[in-house]
Amino acid sequence: MAFRASLRFATKTLPAGGRARFLSQAAAVPTSSSSTAGAPSAAQIRRDASIPNPDPPAGSASAAFIREHAPFMVTTYSRPAPVFVRGEGSYLWDLENRKYLDLTAGIAVNSLGHCDPEFAELIAQQAKTLVHASNLYYNPWTGALSKLLVEKTVESGAMHDAAAVFVCNSGSEANEAGIKFMRKVGKVLDSSGAKHEVVSFANAFHGRTMGSLSATPNPKYQAPFAPMVPGFRVGTYNDVAGIDALVTGRTCGVIVEPIQGEGGVQVGSDAFLVALARRCREVDAVLQYDEIQCGLSRTGDLWAHGRLPREAHPDILTTAKALGNGFPIGATIVNARVADKIKVGDHGTTFGGNPLACRLAHYIVSRLADPALQAAVVAKGQLFERGFARLQQRFPDLIAEVRGRGLILGLQLTQDPAPIVAAARERGMLIIIAGTNTLRFVPSLTISDREIEEGLVILEEAIEATIAAAA
Repeated sequence: MAFRASLRFATKTLPAGGRARFLSQAAAVPTSSSSTAGAPSAAQIRRDASIPNPDPPAGSASAAFIREHAPFMVTTYSRPAPVFVRGEGSYLWDLENRKYLDLTAGIAVNSLGHCDPEFAELIAQQAKTLVHASNLYYNPWTGALSKLLVEKTVESGAMHDAAAVFVCNSGSEANEAGIKFMRKVGKVLDSSGAKHEVVSFANAFHGRTMGSLSATPNPKYQAPFAPMVPGFRVGTYNDVAGIDALVTGRTCGVIVEPIQGEGGVQVGSDAFLVALARRCREVDAVLQYDEIQCGLSRTGDLWAHGRLPREAHPDILTTAKALGNGFPIGATIVNARVADKIKVGDHGTTFGGNPLACRLAHYIVSRLADPALQAAVVAKGQLFERGFARLQQRFPDLIAEVRGRGLILGLQLTQDPAPIVAAARERGMLIIIAGTNTLRFVPSLTISDREIEEGLVILEEAIEATIAAAA
């Protein structure tokens, strides 16, 4: 197929004149007989000519690739037309060899940017040494990563009593482990089983497995798979007054995000998190912080809760996303109170803790725990916030609020952000939506000041174009 040649070609750095040769190949791609699109209108041609990255048309190499492969993929996602084939730093290139500034970082995953050179070298080294031997045996890297996570967590001033780590493959699995550990602690404390309720909060997102989904009180996600796992209760985020009635003697554990990512970059107040922790101690409930999106230096601290007093530190801390910089891995960090109640056979994982994933994560944690990187994250967040303030001043009817910390930021809009997301993409920048009408910005933590300024310019152009199109 012609698009396969284009794919191989696009994954390489193009020499001078390469773009022209690529486009000539793409133009030769035949249109699938099952999807015949008419020629673009004159208005469409003029529009596409006026923007740098118009979404690939029906006759493109990207469209041919999608037509051949999409029918074999379960449709759990609605994707736009670009097909990404290469990344470097804060940028991605698509099958048509067009460049995009990526302010999504794979949804807060690629904290060191795309294709960090040392990360890539470590993949190759470890893949030639040992990839998997199972959890029936020790390997050098699962223990080394667990030790580093505990040490760096305590050293950072967060979770002062962190003691042990369960390594798995994803954020959902990390939260699933945490929920099971809560239930086990409840069973040990009350063998009748009465202490089994798990509390989560409105607008939370904790994952898609049945346990983590049951703690994600969003009808869009839960309704197709109801009934949920029994024993889950939902509270109002940042509602201090409602905590005592919500968290009771029947509560085995509470799971909460210090900053809700998918929920719209909602920041938990210090007063709320402190009061929640105190109540957990009063009723002997386990407190779990889900820092899968907001942790690992995204706020400028190693962990988002690190600014809180010790009394508000969690018993369980979950991480994933940035932990692997794109390679699948998750981890559940626990204190001795929890670890002492988990016995051999209580939980497990086939792939979790494999040497390849753990060696990569060990490198990434070492990089992200660097105080210089964390200070830079704070400064970069402030640069974004100043730019957002300027945009809010210019578009006061559109931008209602700026939220977040460090490089997890949200612009609360008064209308659907989807047209702005599309306009930004067609001008060479990727941004995503969260919550209700919130634009979310979670770029690489290594993004440069120049790239931030570039992104702010494109965002302004996208907003202008969206307003003009609606007029």
